[in-house]
Amino acid sequence: MLFKNVLLGIFVIFSVLGCSGQKGDLKSTVTVWHWMTDRAAAFQELAKQYETLAGVKVNFELYAPSDAYAQKIRAAAQGINLPDVFGILGEKRDFALFIRAGHILDLTPYMDANSATWKNSFFPKALAVNEFTPNNSYGIIPGIYGVPIDILTIQMVYNKKLFSHLGLNPDQPPKTLDEFLKIGPKIKAAGLQGLVSGWGETWMINCFASNYAFNIMGKDKVLATIRGEVSYTDPDWIKVFSVFKQLQDSGVLAQGLVTMINKSAEQLFANEKAVFAFNGSWCVNVYQGMNSKLEYGAMLPSQASAKYPMSIWGGAGSSFMINARSKNKEEAVKFLIWLTAQDQQAYLAKTTNNLPANKNSLSEIPEVLAQFSRGMDYATHPNIWGISEFSPVIEALDRGIQSILIGEKTPEQVAAEVQKIKEKELAKRRVN
Repeated sequence: MLFKNVLLGIFVIFSVLGCSGQKGDLKSTVTVWHWMTDRAAAFQELAKQYETLAGVKVNFELYAPSDAYAQKIRAAAQGINLPDVFGILGEKRDFALFIRAGHILDLTPYMDANSATWKNSFFPKALAVNEFTPNNSYGIIPGIYGVPIDILTIQMVYNKKLFSHLGLNPDQPPKTLDEFLKIGPKIKAAGLQGLVSGWGETWMINCFASNYAFNIMGKDKVLATIRGEVSYTDPDWIKVFSVFKQLQDSGVLAQGLVTMINKSAEQLFANEKAVFAFNGSWCVNVYQGMNSKLEYGAMLPSQASAKYPMSIWGGAGSSFMINARSKNKEEAVKFLIWLTAQDQQAYLAKTTNNLPANKNSLSEIPEVLAQFSRGMDYATHPNIWGISEFSPVIEALDRGIQSILIGEKTPEQVAAEVQKIKEKELAKRRVN
């Protein structure tokens, strides 16, 4: 049964609320805004169960697509009209803006008070996405300001049937970049597409590039570059940019990759027309809906260097924040404690094929999703680095990589252009 392992937690909730849990005896209503279309039915079911248990009604209000949701949240913040619980779609700096404006409750005291059952139940890297550490560059008082609902990792997936067709071992995906590149001619000869991904959406290029930056030069040097202490023309950065030229020259990349949106990439992979895809763990649910018989596995991107480990983007996928001005904030905290408990997290994972944020809820997930979860050992993310690159620099880097892929520019030319923009941004900051 869903709640067989949380009887003690239920007793605590009932004791704290002093509520009989019977209909007609509702203490309050907690309103939650979200954008997660794949979890709408599951959230509604959990809301019914919580109302029965705690006598508190929870209204999950769905606003999609994500762009429309983001606009609604911004408008509600400006009008001081946010719901009791909500999520933020944006970068860490956007998160910080909401906190500085007094919209988000600092959850640190609640996490500390329930550390044995709440704080320590999360994957640390999932919690870190919602945490501001001492001396953070955003000027936020250190603390935990959000609750992870699920986690994600962004990795590679490969089609096992197509691997066998190419004469490759479906249980031994390539571990090194050289092994990966050697598959390119086989893919071409078979008339298949190679690696598909939404590289028309430049953030996914940035994610892939940072994987190799961490692998080739290590975290310290990457962060030193962001601080302006290392130039993008450094030989190690040339190696990072050169990875993309090697990939293109080998034939391992799909045609039209630089203009491909991720939904198109997902359809190509699900329809077994592509051997590889670079995608996030959310793809398990997507592929299930597109082709339930798809046989595939997850793998880390192939290492270009043995000097440093491969790092991948990962951490909290979706998180909820509590409105600091809400009259129901205490009830909202209790609900989120319950929602992120082991059995509720296992239910969400099973019904939506998303990785649970509660590290004790992994036993019932599909094997391919478990492979994505093991990637958390290698996870990092810009939102936990404590420092952010200038947006114009990120754009120049991503567009520059696209130009390498279509043969317009060399890695050296892109490095010089990115560094030139970096120096402009640093000069602006010195003036200000």
